[in-house]
Amino acid sequence: MIVSWMTTNQCNLKCAHCYQDAEEASDKELTTAEGMKMIDEIARAGFKIMIFSGGEPLMRPDIYDLVAHAASRGLRPVFGSNGTLITPEVAQRLRASGACAMGISVDSLDADKHDEFRGLPHAFDLTMQGIEACKQAGLPFQLHTTVVDWNRDEVCALTDFAERIGAQAHYLFFLIPVGRGKYIEETSLQVVENERLLQDIMRKSAEVSIEVKPTCAPQFTRIAQQLGVETRFERGCLAGLTYCVIGSEGLVRPCAYMTEEAGDVRTTPFDEIWRTSPVFETLRTKAYSGACATCDYAQGCGGCRARAAYYHEGDILAQDDYCAHSKNLEVPMASL
Repeated sequence: MIVSWMTTNQCNLKCAHCYQDAEEASDKELTTAEGMKMIDEIARAGFKIMIFSGGEPLMRPDIYDLVAHAASRGLRPVFGSNGTLITPEVAQRLRASGACAMGISVDSLDADKHDEFRGLPHAFDLTMQGIEACKQAGLPFQLHTTVVDWNRDEVCALTDFAERIGAQAHYLFFLIPVGRGKYIEETSLQVVENERLLQDIMRKSAEVSIEVKPTCAPQFTRIAQQLGVETRFERGCLAGLTYCVIGSEGLVRPCAYMTEEAGDVRTTPFDEIWRTSPVFETLRTKAYSGACATCDYAQGCGGCRARAAYYHEGDILAQDDYCAHSKNLEVPMASL
């Protein structure tokens, strides 16, 4: 099971797609003591992997202490970072604290395009320096890419790049229009193009030696099956099932792109929220409606619950409209 803690809303970048609308820290963010107590509750709930994200988690002064505490409780601490603040000293300190891997965002091989999307001149160069610092420190890393229309044709090249520079994996995040992302909703891939790209991604995953995983596009599990591509991922959408997020102020949600709140760790222990929250209980029924209710691939895919809620007035069990299969749209598929 995986939990992601958005440790702070503070960020040194201003990315066009940011689901948190991150920029400045809030004075209501969890304190060090509250964070450590929550980590104890996360371990007690049986979680195995803890993602430290943000904002930019490396802007939180106590981050090394929090990582060390998570590691001491048997959790596997990993990061979601923009990579620009990872100096050689930071990488060494992260590894010494118990960090197991860094997820680093790279959205284009064109530095200018990456910088514009991330809102900071020279962000690409700083990120490459951060990756090199991880390599020198022996700190494993993977690449994260947000997929939009303008970088669609770079996605597979980015996977090749990730493999070439020694990344362990390439995770692809399909845009969901929340936070600042709602202002660039028009850059989301449309249904048929979504399907075509997922086919390309799964074919590419069979060619490379690293792990490739689309996120917020659970239809990849169906496409992998249709193409005969092996993947260790048996489930598409994990929200509320084996995954959830905790905001910087302690509010628990099924995923980073869902606004539905499951509880507040300041008033209810995390393990109790995870066990008893009505939001999680609803998601665990898997009682989907619409096309997702009758789909042969529903148990493996599950549809994107964030998109279902966003496009169906908060109905977290509604059908996922970003699915060519559910719409009976024919997209030619050649097996490997």
